Amino acid sequence: MPVSYRPSLFFDGEQFHQDPCITIEDNQVLSLEPRAGAQIVELDGLLAPGFVDVQVNGGGGVLFNQAPMPGTFETMVRAHVRFGTTAMLPTLITDGLGVIQQAADAMAQAITDKMPGVLGIHFEGPHLSEPKKGIHRQQFIRPISDAELEQFCRQDLGKVLVTLAPENVPPDVIRELVSKGVKVCLGHSNADVDKVLAAIEAGADGFTHLFNAMSAMTSRAPGMVGAALASDSYCGLIVDHYHVHPVSAKAAIKAKGIERIMLVTDAMAHVGAQMDELPFFDTRIRRDGDKLTIPGGTLAGSALDMASAVRNCHRDLGFDLSKTLQMAALTPASYLGLDKQIGKLKPGYRADMVLLDEQQQVKQCWIGGEECISVALT
Repeated sequence: MPVSYRPSLFFDGEQFHQDPCITIEDNQVLSLEPRAGAQIVELDGLLAPGFVDVQVNGGGGVLFNQAPMPGTFETMVRAHVRFGTTAMLPTLITDGLGVIQQAADAMAQAITDKMPGVLGIHFEGPHLSEPKKGIHRQQFIRPISDAELEQFCRQDLGKVLVTLAPENVPPDVIRELVSKGVKVCLGHSNADVDKVLAAIEAGADGFTHLFNAMSAMTSRAPGMVGAALASDSYCGLIVDHYHVHPVSAKAAIKAKGIERIMLVTDAMAHVGAQMDELPFFDTRIRRDGDKLTIPGGTLAGSALDMASAVRNCHRDLGFDLSKTLQMAALTPASYLGLDKQIGKLKPGYRADMVLLDEQQQVKQCWIGGEECISVALT
């Protein structure tokens, strides 16, 4: 039986509607008008497409690396859906080959089971630059091998994204990855602009957490940041005000446009969990407010959620809410080639929806038309 929702305000992913109504049947949007015989549900708030996060290391108290199994995805989705994320790429941080294989097998099972909220997998490393490794453990950083290529190029993992440093992975290997359908992002890199441009020419079309752990832009050495800003590539941006100064974040969005900036969280296990410390390989990640660091002060992912990223972008950076919502949903969906399925609320799209109050706090959330969180839940 179809259900017609009448929110106070409706954003379809591209524009607001004056007389809002959206009808859902099964797991898809049926129409943007009421249907005869449909159940009418009044909603108090702004209904918008659910958020899409392409970089999620953990949530709900679990870290993907520490538990590479399908149950971890369920915990992560439950944690992040509370903050409006309806689709994600669970992200594996640099680790040993055995963990990569376990993670890939777990994702293959999740894709086979059509697990709600999971689109595929993001391998962040291990083929990174040691000078820009951040919290990635040096003992696992290495050149790419056939064994890793085999895992990255599997066809049973849904959408696959690999973050690599172009000084550690030659253009012909990047070209091979792209030819197998892998999305290649550049990051954790000290490469000069020529190496970055060669990687883009080979098919890399994204940058992982712009500004962070990459060669900076100066007047005569554009570095990775300069190449990212000058190219048509997509860029993830962590708008938590710790990773990137608000002025730098604002400048990047203005330079790239909302069609190329994706809001990401880089979230660790702390999101959706009451925890201050997390064991991490041979060290510990400590939380101070919403800032995560390891001893010595290096940033260690984030405690950011997507709803907070939207608020920070809208309120603090001053971008229109429509533009901010697009960077949280349609732009990442477009990057993944899924903008005909998610990122909008139009006929034929999956009914991934979030209901926000006037302060952009999440009140309700749906994945495929199924309500998964409301203010009545704890």
